Amino acid sequence: MMNKKAAKNVDEYIKGYPEDIQIVAKKLRKLIKDNAPEAKEMISYAIPLYKMNGKHLVAFAIYKKHYGFYPTKSEIFKVYEKELEGYKKSVGTIQFPINKPLPFDLIKKIVKFRVEENERDTMGSYK
Repeated sequence: MMNKKAAKNVDEYIKGYPEDIQIVAKKLRKLIKDNAPEAKEMISYAIPLYKMNGKHLVAFAIYKKHYGFYPTKSEIFKVYEKELEGYKKSVGTIQFPINKPLPFDLIKKIVKFRVEENERDTMGSYK
């Protein structure tokens, strides 16, 4: 497994994991890119990060026992409170167990919500 700090881009980051994890990570990456096409993809803090309008949109990371998903301090924790039940959460973070299927439909909703939040925040900053 590659040292995450050595990854220069998201492709390298994903390639540092076993094939079964790579398949899931590639699907997650595509989901983010498809639902936030204007977001800029990068490695930041040694993990894949997506920024839009210069602001953090979402990020993800792969750990031994879970996928970390980082939608930041967002209203999503209130809006999707019921759907997020059963997942470990902390400020701006959701942990999805690595040994269970990722809830792609929920993640898609969260990404779309974050795009809308980002656009509202950006428009508000021009008033």
